[in-house]
Amino acid sequence: MGNCLTLSSSTKATPIETTFKLPSPLPAWPSGGGFANGIINLGGLQVCQISSFNKVWATHEGGPDNIGATFFEPSPLPQGFYMLGCYSQANNKPLFGWALAAKAEDDQPSSPSPALQQPVDYTLVWSSESVKMKKDGDGYVWLPTAPEGYAAMGHVLTSLPEKPPLDKIRCVRTDLTDQCQADSWIWGPPGAASDGFNAYAPFIYFHPDEVYLPSSVGWFFTNGALLYNKDQEQNPVPIEPTSANLPQGGSNDGAYWLDLPVDQGSKDRVKKRDLPDAEANLHIKPMLGSTFTDIAIWIFYPFNGPARAKVQFFNVSLGKIDGNKPVTYASLHGHAFYPKAGLVLQGSGGIGIRNDTAKSKMVMNSGLRPSIMAAEYLGKAIIEPPWLNYCRKWGPKLSYQIADEIKKVEKLLPGPLKSAFDKFIRSIPDEVLGEEGPTGPKIKNNWNGDEVI
Repeated sequence: MGNCLTLSSSTKATPIETTFKLPSPLPAWPSGGGFANGIINLGGLQVCQISSFNKVWATHEGGPDNIGATFFEPSPLPQGFYMLGCYSQANNKPLFGWALAAKAEDDQPSSPSPALQQPVDYTLVWSSESVKMKKDGDGYVWLPTAPEGYAAMGHVLTSLPEKPPLDKIRCVRTDLTDQCQADSWIWGPPGAASDGFNAYAPFIYFHPDEVYLPSSVGWFFTNGALLYNKDQEQNPVPIEPTSANLPQGGSNDGAYWLDLPVDQGSKDRVKKRDLPDAEANLHIKPMLGSTFTDIAIWIFYPFNGPARAKVQFFNVSLGKIDGNKPVTYASLHGHAFYPKAGLVLQGSGGIGIRNDTAKSKMVMNSGLRPSIMAAEYLGKAIIEPPWLNYCRKWGPKLSYQIADEIKKVEKLLPGPLKSAFDKFIRSIPDEVLGEEGPTGPKIKNNWNGDEVI
């Protein structure tokens, strides 16, 4: 099956080092004309299966039968075809799979955009550096950042920490793609249990007017997030993709904080994406006296949009409301989660903070990209990412003059509503009105102990 490299000679041979073969050879078939030539035309895009591979990296623990998995890139490719993603397979079976390669047709009069484009960047979504297991060096998994109107079909895997070349892979125009689900577990580090989560993982629906969508934490770091130090505020430091340079432990003492990129274009891009890269961060913990195991799901948003207050029929911008526990529907801009669509009003007497939810085509299947970030009861089986133990603010504290905002609103209100609105405003926590930067999961009250239902 092509030029597959063998595994380390110091490792016991595994089934994947052999190639799957049928009991007897297939008969020779006469060659056809334009039929059964191994290439399918999808309308401007030609695709073919590649079943020969070069080995990139392997691990020898975890996965089915706890003997690891091997990761490959398809090679060689036909003239003019490009890789759409790497291939991986558990080590407990002979090598048998294939990966897709694609080629854009030269003449596409129906579309001004080519069917394939290079990515504009990569996001490091995982590396084996902090995982203690038997492995052939280290592996790095990269998600291509697709241009506007395109989607990444797979990942690139490397054995070096440097980003792959942009021409390594191609992204596909979105009108030629559709969403799919993984149907089998290939591999996970020893002790991983996210495969069991997939069967019950919720769908999260976003409001049709939502523009501030979730991403993975790694995407946020790779796309320009900055670490500030109060003693050197004019010299922020880029955060490493693995978050290894974030201060660990301590307390929320104001010494450090994170912020969006300085460049306005990059800042706007990070605020509003990247939903395809979003992942469900799982905290697995015993509860109710260890009679149950709870899976708490945490979703990361680079930015929360302005919350909205309802004064009967008036909608007024107030600032940010933080929410991070998904059920089904994410509220518009505030990102709190509710079990059904509609309006939830935080307040009384027709005055309060709006939490508008509605079903739209924007949906996140939290089971597609689950990541176990913590499971303290398993000891060292799960390596916590450094960002989880960063205890300072994930955003700056901004100046917010409540009196000025109240005066602006009161000018719009009938007399009887002025005092009621003033009372409501002053009941909102300082974290909202003072624009306090949000804190990470471990600082939240519900990180420890039983979940409040």
